[in-house]
Amino acid sequence: MALIVQKYGGSSVGSIDRIRNVARRLIETQQNGNRVVAVISAMSGVTDKLIGLAHEMTEHPSDAELDVLLATGEQQSVALLCMAIDDMGYKAMSFTGAQAGISTYGSHTRGRIMNIEPSGVLRALDEGNIVVCAGFQGVSHDGGRIHTLGRGGSDLSAIAMAAAVKADLCQIYTDVDGVYTCDPRVVKEARKIPVLCYEEMLEMASSGSKVMQARSVEFAKKFGVVFEVRNSMNNNSGTIVQEENPAMESLAVRGVSIERNQARVTVSGITAPVAYTAIILSALAKAEINIDMIVANVAHDGVARQSFTMNMNDLGAAQAALQKVLPQLGDKARLETESGLAKLSVVGVGMRSNSGVAATVFQSLADAGICTGMIATSEIRISTTVDAADIEKAARVVHAAFRLDRVSA
Repeated sequence: MALIVQKYGGSSVGSIDRIRNVARRLIETQQNGNRVVAVISAMSGVTDKLIGLAHEMTEHPSDAELDVLLATGEQQSVALLCMAIDDMGYKAMSFTGAQAGISTYGSHTRGRIMNIEPSGVLRALDEGNIVVCAGFQGVSHDGGRIHTLGRGGSDLSAIAMAAAVKADLCQIYTDVDGVYTCDPRVVKEARKIPVLCYEEMLEMASSGSKVMQARSVEFAKKFGVVFEVRNSMNNNSGTIVQEENPAMESLAVRGVSIERNQARVTVSGITAPVAYTAIILSALAKAEINIDMIVANVAHDGVARQSFTMNMNDLGAAQAALQKVLPQLGDKARLETESGLAKLSVVGVGMRSNSGVAATVFQSLADAGICTGMIATSEIRISTTVDAADIEKAARVVHAAFRLDRVSA
């Protein structure tokens, strides 16, 4: 008898009919001889409505009370789903994050999972229940306060629960059939990838793929949780994410990701000592701003320049944080910003053993008349910025250059 964790996102439970559809899937999984734990998001649109209510009440709602409010979205979903299962004649038991034993730390609205004590969940399974847990939430280990887990929190809840109960498989149900070689809305020839390794999925998540958040993949890799991304609206097989195997290196590139709404910040005229990088990055870290590509150079006259990219939504906060430390960087230090950028990335573990990937990327873009900007690489990823207006064309060009539409992924 296998133990399977299934996560359903907001679109999968976005209406009463869809909740009933999920109930039938869970019952079918149990009838096939499995024990089942479901992790559920709020119904689509509910979280935004709750945030709207909070801002109608006050311009600056408390993060702690916002957590209490937002957690009710998932609690609504799990209660309705259990009612649907019960109405179909099967046993189900709902759990809030706290009841499921999810202990958290960190700040409100950005909680982090510390550990999960799953005895209550396992006991409910032993009693023959389909267990239905609220995603996106836990309870602080040091004060018993509700924490929400931020963007992608329900995926993380599911992966963490799968690790805690030692599940045989974690299935992430969403509104797409799996992970594709590129966004099919951008590249119509994109193909579903049957199997990815954790490293590839992590790089794709970090470079713009919206299927899963990077921290969920990191958690799965750390604890060896095999998971499948699949569509809740059909029975098609999805994409399995697991440990790397040698066959995965047969292709140099496995996917192309794009990320829009990028901005570049440049600090120029730096005459401070060598510690200037630490000053800049510490200021951004204190403001809880994640940066991506970094380029630094020092001219012959000893004046340094450092550029980095980030999400456009963080640009204002980054400027405010850096203005405070400009005096520490020298009298000539100043900020320059550029918006209207996007990031293109190619990913594949086969890059380790296949040469010429970078040359193919940049030659194909040059042949298409697309100018590139900042560049960043890892062992299995190459990323570059392009003008936002060119990003879809760039994705199609690079996807075709590696023949991702013609070969089995």
